[in-house]
Amino acid sequence: MTINQISIFIENRSGTLVKVLELLKQSNIQIIASTIADTAEYGIYRLICSEPARAYQELKAAGVAVAISDVFALELDNEPGRAAEAVKIFSDANISITYMYSFLLNGKGILIFRTDNTEEAREVIILNNLKFIAEKDLTALA
Repeated sequence: MTINQISIFIENRSGTLVKVLELLKQSNIQIIASTIADTAEYGIYRLICSEPARAYQELKAAGVAVAISDVFALELDNEPGRAAEAVKIFSDANISITYMYSFLLNGKGILIFRTDNTEEAREVIILNNLKFIAEKDLTALA
């Protein structure tokens, strides 16, 4: 029900992001989606990729500060308001979303999010018949 996300901690200076992207390119790892959140001193580059476990190992071996974590991935119809409807379901269940990003893939909206209430989120997904994407399904779509 969850997928692996890579989080890379990079300094806010020229060349650090390109180093990470070049490492992934050299390893032939496909980026499916990514986002950067920044502070004054560093950024957190979060990404969904074709081989997260291998990406983690390659980046770690290159001395990059990297972590791997589980996030939820929901498939939504590509129509206005679908993300709002999905988020409202979690809000109504008193489940907070720590962060979220989305993208389109093969005509479907993909909503990636993390919560501190993982077990409760799983129950909400099942009870509300929300379509979740497993790791193998997401990489097969890419």
